[in-house]
Amino acid sequence: MSKPVYKSKLFLGFVAALVVLAGGFTYAQMQGGHGQHKHGANGHDMVNMPGLKGRNATDEESEELAVMFRRFEEITRTVENLPNGIRTVTFSKDEGLMNVVSSHVIGMIDRVDMGESPEIIIQSPTLDILFERRASIVTEMDPTAEGIVVVQTSDDPEVVAALHIHAAEVSAMVERGMDAVHEMMDARSH
Repeated sequence: MSKPVYKSKLFLGFVAALVVLAGGFTYAQMQGGHGQHKHGANGHDMVNMPGLKGRNATDEESEELAVMFRRFEEITRTVENLPNGIRTVTFSKDEGLMNVVSSHVIGMIDRVDMGESPEIIIQSPTLDILFERRASIVTEMDPTAEGIVVVQTSDDPEVVAALHIHAAEVSAMVERGMDAVHEMMDARSH
């Protein structure tokens, strides 16, 4: 029996890319015990992570982001830039963390489809065009043994460029965590 492929006009990824939480996933599992220091290399509050809160984000969404940033080293991600979009595969060996990643990916794709930006403090401006032109994005999602596979395509060249940029941003966050966010924010301020 083949796994379902979800198709709709939506977006995202964390970064991917980064779904409904599996039942029984506890707060303690989400904390993971990783990154429980008060300040990171750039003075970031790794306990409270205020930059992950948003004007239109739920506490659960902000907590999912916090979990992924605390445990970014346990997440792998590959991106293939397609002529008309992207193909990403995001995975964690830890089942609980994979559930968080999947929940985030599905949740963000749903948000884009509805045009409801979470307006997270650290959110990349690259997402703006994806929310604005969401009707031009076709998304296929497939949970596999290799991870959650997301293919997003568009006939709009500016949307395709934004998909490529955002995929690279999410990959940087998966590789370097909050340091990547600080680098991107610093680059935007100059």
